[in-house]
Amino acid sequence: MELTNYLNAMRDASGVPFYPVVFQFFLVLTFALHIMFVNFLLGGVVVSIWARIKATPNSLRLSKALARGSTINASLAMVLGVAPLLFVQVIYDPFWYTANSMSAYWAMAFLLILAVAFTASYVFYLSGSDKAPGASGWAVLALVALLAAAAVIHALSVEQLLPQMWKTWLISGQEVNASGKGLYAFEWHRFLHFIAPSIAMAGVYLMLYAWFFNGRKDYDRAYLQETATLGANLALYATAAQIAIGLWWLFSVPMEFAFYKNPFFLVGAGMGAAFFLFLMTARANPIKNAPVAALIAFLSIFLMSYAREALRMTYTGKVGYNIFDYKLSLDWGSTVLFLGTFVMGIVVMAYPILVAVQVAKNGKESNNEGLAKLATALPVVWFLVVAGLGIVISLKNGTLF
Repeated sequence: MELTNYLNAMRDASGVPFYPVVFQFFLVLTFALHIMFVNFLLGGVVVSIWARIKATPNSLRLSKALARGSTINASLAMVLGVAPLLFVQVIYDPFWYTANSMSAYWAMAFLLILAVAFTASYVFYLSGSDKAPGASGWAVLALVALLAAAAVIHALSVEQLLPQMWKTWLISGQEVNASGKGLYAFEWHRFLHFIAPSIAMAGVYLMLYAWFFNGRKDYDRAYLQETATLGANLALYATAAQIAIGLWWLFSVPMEFAFYKNPFFLVGAGMGAAFFLFLMTARANPIKNAPVAALIAFLSIFLMSYAREALRMTYTGKVGYNIFDYKLSLDWGSTVLFLGTFVMGIVVMAYPILVAVQVAKNGKESNNEGLAKLATALPVVWFLVVAGLGIVISLKNGTLF
């Protein structure tokens, strides 16, 4: 009862501005997108290192392509990673802030480690030449930093799920450890359950790479076929390993939760099994089957992300916390502004993505003048609206003068 009272007292007194289920949906969606690009990045670095060590003409070419792609995947993973953290802070704030306070040094170090990982991957890409001194070392540094960052965020995530342990971790006799230097929870099966898919998704990435450039005259057909076949095999065998690790993790979940019966888990696991079965047949023509493989892979990630959220609600419910009990203070203005910003972001990003696709596929950009003007104008309109609202609200509240 004491812990339940603490958690509910730590909620934002002003409540949430919109229905928690909406925040929860966006939390799951953005996390799924984030983790997909994390997998592309981490798995791509692993395969890039392997391809460089193999040192055949095709593998070296592939290593360069993956090095170039790693910088893009790193950027997207970081940008998309901000959104789920923000949603967690809205509906799970007592858990998130407590875990970050207990391990404050590590929460700050996480940002520094990410900076090292991104810098190392970018230097590896810029190294260019197959014989550039130290190039492989930068790739290894990027991999080590990425794994370290994953370990830190994993530990923080597990700490949030075990509030009944907070007092034990922080209090020893009459002394309270408020240093913020400790990491108090780590579960290897759960950690590997997130890491193993990176190789599978790297395989899907290779299949998509071969599919995307298939038909280009400057891309050798044999090279693309070899890349796609490698990708299909990686995806299949890594998915098999992921299933085995998933079972190991499932048996570690408290039996009282009966999580193996949870509908979200069953649907997510079913989609994962469908992905594995599809990969068994996709190897016959990996280039043709690449888009479908990518779609099923994302659906698997999305549904398992919902299963993850269902498990988090089970853990928090055990200590008397329910996101749907959060005080609701409807604020249509901020909600409309948020949704408008979300849609605007999609439109703005559509232009550079479209240009990149056209140039890669056809060697030149088609006429996108209308979309270019819209993508340029929308951020200006957004800034004027946000700045205008800020000024009006500040004047209304008397905070400017």
